[in-house]
Amino acid sequence: MTVKPAKVRRALGLSLLNTAVGRLGTFVTGIVLARLLVPADFGVYAVALVALTALLSLNELGVSVAIVRWQGDPRRIAPTVTTISLASSTLLYAACFVAAPAFAAGMGVPEAAGVVRLLCLTVLVDGTVAAAVQLANREFRQGARLVVDLTNLVLTTGITVSLAATGHGAWSLAIGQVAGNVVSSVLLCKLVGLWPRFGFDRALARRLLAFGMPLAGASLLVFAMLNVDYVITGRMLGAVALGLYLQAFNLASWPVNMFSMVVRRVSLPAFAQVQDDPERRQEVLTRFTVLLAVAALPACALLGLLALPVVSTVYGWNWAESAVALQWLAVLGVVRIAAELAYDFLVALGRSRTTLWLQGGWLVVLLATLPFGAWFGGIEGVAVVHAAVAVLVALPAFALAVRRTGVRLGALAAALVRPALGCVALTVVVLAVRWLMSPSPLQLLLGGALAVAVYLPFVWSLRSEFRRLG
Repeated sequence: MTVKPAKVRRALGLSLLNTAVGRLGTFVTGIVLARLLVPADFGVYAVALVALTALLSLNELGVSVAIVRWQGDPRRIAPTVTTISLASSTLLYAACFVAAPAFAAGMGVPEAAGVVRLLCLTVLVDGTVAAAVQLANREFRQGARLVVDLTNLVLTTGITVSLAATGHGAWSLAIGQVAGNVVSSVLLCKLVGLWPRFGFDRALARRLLAFGMPLAGASLLVFAMLNVDYVITGRMLGAVALGLYLQAFNLASWPVNMFSMVVRRVSLPAFAQVQDDPERRQEVLTRFTVLLAVAALPACALLGLLALPVVSTVYGWNWAESAVALQWLAVLGVVRIAAELAYDFLVALGRSRTTLWLQGGWLVVLLATLPFGAWFGGIEGVAVVHAAVAVLVALPAFALAVRRTGVRLGALAAALVRPALGCVALTVVVLAVRWLMSPSPLQLLLGGALAVAVYLPFVWSLRSEFRRLG
């Protein structure tokens, strides 16, 4: 399985366009919804989102990723993948339907049970089209993904905003999400040319499950790691605090969703192509790392340094309390981006069990420390602990795991010198703006503009990395 560098670059460009438009649309929708809904509505939706994310981490047992790595014709294993995916998704949704009231009550928001049941219907759709999604990734079909995701965005936004404006609260978010997912999934199957077909080859199933189950376990641990803070915040601090924290986490996740998602749609198949060539692995990993760092480091830095004007400008001063969490969650965002790239690299090399242990360790430390953060510091304390564990525990662990594959970390670090120095200069400029001006849209605009002007000279020469990628 080989592909020309030009195809990788084109797929990466389309993925960037797709994600940029999608993030912009979601961003604008979030602004509108923040003015139509109240924090408690977002708290209810956050509970349902936690449940959905948990199911999606397990619903296809990790087997669909095998389509990306499969050495032969992936359509041969697609029926078995679909059968396993939908069967496991159905069982999980049935358990979710029964457990929804107890789960919502345990999260401290019992009124969320119905929204949980509705939103989690998405897991059945995802299980049905899992093979088509991964085939699109394998074949770098980002043009098809662009059409599908834009359709989903338009439909979801239209339904959600219409229902929110007519007083449907958290239900509007769930209904819009489910409707958009159904329509876009049908469109994806049409464009990729792979409709769900069922079949079961026992020998293939054993191979798929041996590869996929550790990934499913790791995905579940990723879910737990990224959502345990919601659970603790909801139970210890209440629905309003959870809604504020959710908005801060959503803003902090913007660089992750924007830049990491762009690269992840291409990086896994790109890594899989060079999995047997240590030198090419090093080159491709370095280039993806630089590409992510150039964009993500300044974005996360600006979110953290200008947290209050970002929140007040985007969502209004009613949400200003979210800023104390956002400034620390921006640090977590940097580590998440690095960890996701390392995760894809390890998966492409067949080291799915390693990812399981890494995510498990991260989660254990969070479970032991986050309650103290909530107890002593509210939502800011939760964010501080989350960021500290990411920097002091998760990042070194992932770096060590990547190093054990033969990657030279010194070469990776050397490639990041320019973006790092640019962020130091950016920080100095933004701190000066903060000292001279009070939080306002003008502070955000001026600080952001000066930061970009200072940062660009440090990284301008690295633009050639994109042309060499692949």
